[in-house]
Amino acid sequence: MNRFVIADPRLCIGCNTCMAACAQAHQAQGLQAQPRLTLVKTSHESAPQMCHHCEDAPCALVCPVNAIRHQDGAVQLNESLCVGCKLCGIACPFGAITLDGSKPLHIPANSNTPLAPPAPPAPLRVGPFLDWYPGIRSIAVKCDLCQFSEAGPACVRACPTQAIMLVDERRLEASSAAKRLNVLDAQRADLLALASLSGGNDAQ
Repeated sequence: MNRFVIADPRLCIGCNTCMAACAQAHQAQGLQAQPRLTLVKTSHESAPQMCHHCEDAPCALVCPVNAIRHQDGAVQLNESLCVGCKLCGIACPFGAITLDGSKPLHIPANSNTPLAPPAPPAPLRVGPFLDWYPGIRSIAVKCDLCQFSEAGPACVRACPTQAIMLVDERRLEASSAAKRLNVLDAQRADLLALASLSGGNDAQ
C-alpha cells in the first residue's frame, strides 16, 4: 500500500501555512517552489487537496519518459526527466499535478537590445496547462511526501491545527480496528435494547 497525506476539513482553518511550508521546503532542495498541494475552500469548510499516491497511478502510466514511478511506497516524480508534456496532469483524476517553471538565475528578465525590437510583454496568465513563457521550461510538480526529509512531509509538521496527517499501513490498520470496535459496540447496544424491549413485552 502506498503512503499518502490526507486532511481533515473539520480541523482545517484555511491559513495556507501548509502551502507555504511545502514551497519553502522544496525550494531549499533546489526543486520547483510551486506548492504540491492546493487549498480548496467552500462557504463552510476548507482543506488542502494533494496527490493520493494511487496504487494504479494513471499519471505514471501515461508518462512517456518514465519520470513518474512507484518508489518507497509512494508515487514519485523526477523533475530532471520531465519533458513538460502535461499528460500526467490531464490523466490525474484529482487534479493533483500542476505545471511550473522558473528561469535560471543568470538569465536577464528580458533580451532587449538596441539592435533588436523590444520583447513583447508577458501574456496574461490563463492556467498552468495553457500558459507559456519564452525561456521557461515547464515542469510537472506533485506531492512527493518530502522524500528528501527524514522528518516527513513539511505540510504535516507545519499545520497549526494538526488537520493534515500522513497515512501509512500501520495507521490504516489502526483505523480499521477502531471502526470494527465501533460496529461491535453499536451491535451490542442494539441487542441490549432489543432484550429490554422483549423483557418488557413478556412482563405484560
